[in-house]
Amino acid sequence: MIKTEHKYIEILRILKDYQEPMGAKRLSELLAERGYVMTDRAVQYYLRYLDTRGFTEKVGNQGRILTPSGIMETDRALVDDRIGFVISKLERLAFRSTFDPSTATGDVAYNLTIVPDEIIEPVSHMFDMVRDAGCSFFSGYSVLDRDQRIPPGHTGILTVCSITMDGVFQHNGIPVKVAYGGTIQIEEKNPVRFMNIIGYQGSTVDPLQLFIGAGLTSITQYINSGSGLLLANVRQIPGAAEERGLSLISQMQDCGFRFPLTMGKGRIFNLLTDPHRISLVSFSGMNSIGCAAEAGYKVRTEIGAGTIPFSKVID
Repeated sequence: MIKTEHKYIEILRILKDYQEPMGAKRLSELLAERGYVMTDRAVQYYLRYLDTRGFTEKVGNQGRILTPSGIMETDRALVDDRIGFVISKLERLAFRSTFDPSTATGDVAYNLTIVPDEIIEPVSHMFDMVRDAGCSFFSGYSVLDRDQRIPPGHTGILTVCSITMDGVFQHNGIPVKVAYGGTIQIEEKNPVRFMNIIGYQGSTVDPLQLFIGAGLTSITQYINSGSGLLLANVRQIPGAAEERGLSLISQMQDCGFRFPLTMGKGRIFNLLTDPHRISLVSFSGMNSIGCAAEAGYKVRTEIGAGTIPFSKVID
């Protein structure tokens, strides 16, 4: 039997994932997709309870949104319930990404960084440096100034999330596994070895945010000298999908995506991987955020904040 608190948490998670007002009917549909079958009336009951706790609030007739307290409650949900939450969220976001590299149309996944206005200029400069050094996942970023998630006195910076790659592969019949997040040592612009690595399966937090918070990157050093520790992800696809995968990668590169850093079977640098699967190593879209953190700028980033039309990213 599904515990009651799990249902509450899942409702909060859906509201956080979709970042838009949502009514009981739509919530009931999304809950069913996740294995929580509930009537609209039952969802209404849960929402009223969440309202009384201050976790949700109504937006006219549009539905509920999370309050700041609701966001905090979602983030500190029971650890045993959150195991695997990160990878599950990324998988859902990949499915929602509809980018078609052959036409450069559709939706891409993105990360959203909230920056206080008083430091937006130097932080933007950090993003520019990472972009110009070629160690970002995508060749640009966008400024988001109208969004309910951006509080007064702040600006949002949108960077394309590498989960977009997963969506492209999946929608073209290639199963992809987000295996690891890590820091990779670069010497004179050549990747040498992984210094730290964490598997996404079973993790309650994103590994790359941990590495940034622990000060385990030297992105600025890389930009200045060509050597340093950068954030990277490791994905795996079936060996039989190599030819189709290479074709899709080429199309995405033509659209401004920058990956892979390397790819192959078996040993990748000092990481031993499945010899029957192809591992793709790519720079993370979080390198921009990591660079700003190294300079001491306090920003808040949501990884996999949603999807957005590709046309809005390149405008």
